[in-house]
Amino acid sequence: MDDAVNTAKKQRGTPFEKGKSGNPAGRPKGSRNAATLAAEALMDGEAEDLTRLLLDAAKGGDMTALRFCVDRILPTRRERILQFPLPPLNTAADGLAAIKHIAEGVADGELTDTQAAALLRLVDGYMRGLGQVDYEQRLADIERKMAEVEKSGES
Repeated sequence: MDDAVNTAKKQRGTPFEKGKSGNPAGRPKGSRNAATLAAEALMDGEAEDLTRLLLDAAKGGDMTALRFCVDRILPTRRERILQFPLPPLNTAADGLAAIKHIAEGVADGELTDTQAAALLRLVDGYMRGLGQVDYEQRLADIERKMAEVEKSGES
């Protein structure tokens, strides 16, 4: 207990009121880091020479330089739209048919394992949603029937 009392005078506390910043305006929009500005200043006028060196190294067989160049020239591949029709999903049996269809697509080479996994997640999510709707409808039917029984018992 004495230790806490002895250090209480040395503890500084918070310099600002709770919820109030020392700089309410914050960092100005568009302001840039000083290190970035310094690096850009050094690069000004050198970009063309550096690019030429990089291209020459890539042409000379430097695989790292080549990879760097290719990464800048070719954009990263984005997912493509998948053209793989699924059967209608209205019942649990339809979900099983869709899973079978996806498995056949993988076996036939129409789908990659990654594409199949994405489709299976889609089917699973849809079927869960269908099950939830079915559950809620059944529950509502049971509650309605119970209410009717209670009403007929009161009469």
